[in-house]
Amino acid sequence: MRLCNFANAETECLAIAWLTGCLGPSVPVPAPFLTGPQGAGKSTGGRMLTRIIEGMSGDLRRAPKDEESLIAAVAAGWVTALDNLSHVTPDLSDAMCCIVTGAESVKRALFTDGDVFRVGYRRPLLLTGIDVGVIRPDLADRLLPLRLERPSVRRTEAELWAEYAEVLPVVLGSLLDLTVKVRAVKAETPTDLRLADFAHLCAQFDAATGLGALTAYRASLDDLNDDVIEGDLLAQTVLRHAETIEPGGAQRMTSTEWLSCLSSLYSGDDCRPLPKGGPTTGKVLSDRLKRLQPTLAARCVLVDSGRTSAGRYLEMTRTLPPAPHEQARAF
Repeated sequence: MRLCNFANAETECLAIAWLTGCLGPSVPVPAPFLTGPQGAGKSTGGRMLTRIIEGMSGDLRRAPKDEESLIAAVAAGWVTALDNLSHVTPDLSDAMCCIVTGAESVKRALFTDGDVFRVGYRRPLLLTGIDVGVIRPDLADRLLPLRLERPSVRRTEAELWAEYAEVLPVVLGSLLDLTVKVRAVKAETPTDLRLADFAHLCAQFDAATGLGALTAYRASLDDLNDDVIEGDLLAQTVLRHAETIEPGGAQRMTSTEWLSCLSSLYSGDDCRPLPKGGPTTGKVLSDRLKRLQPTLAARCVLVDSGRTSAGRYLEMTRTLPPAPHEQARAF
């Protein structure tokens, strides 16, 4: 792993834990997103990680334009590696979520009237890029950011890949031995993380190696939550309003009343216009808040809906900060 320019030991630990997860078809693993400045070796690092699983024939691909092309790319190998992403459309984001956790595509078989062609898929996904812009909350829960740094000494492609080909058998053999050791360990499954299978794998990894993969995974999810909040003005406005609620308290209003409250808070005394694409009706606001629920819950703000005899309502609760997880210092 020294040939990859990982920023720190925690990032390298997460990369190894992801590789052990790739060897188990039953474990849905998050998608590593190799990020860093220009010249940090993101594409090269992505190829190296991919080729540990796929062999020297594995390579990166450009992001497909539509879901059908993406499904064809997924069927071409075990690890689907997409290179140089600069923007993730909502449709591509949804398709990536399906690849990580599994889905099925059904369409009419060619040259038939009623026969159907069904394709089920769940594959390890790997992404590279400097920045993909705004990340949707459901995709953020399925990402594993791995930061790289620019190398201090440059090497030619021929030298780098010659050394990689030489050490690849040793790396793969060591990874297989480590995977057997990790799978044999018993560990408790963290119940607060969405990808519980990978979280359990990280707990097994820590028990087998004494490292802190689970700690690093939690920290990476916190960073992704910050990215989602920074890219969503509605989330920022909700958190700003939540500061006015006492810890442990709650506030209940209709979706239309919430829209008026949050809009006036965003506009302020300057009466600035609402941003393009922002919620304009109570129904749109309610749907947006449902999508933001995991992100807001990570910041101790719960948004729930219900119905009384007077009609439907949205309730915002500010919970008490949870006790910090006891994590041993691993690095």
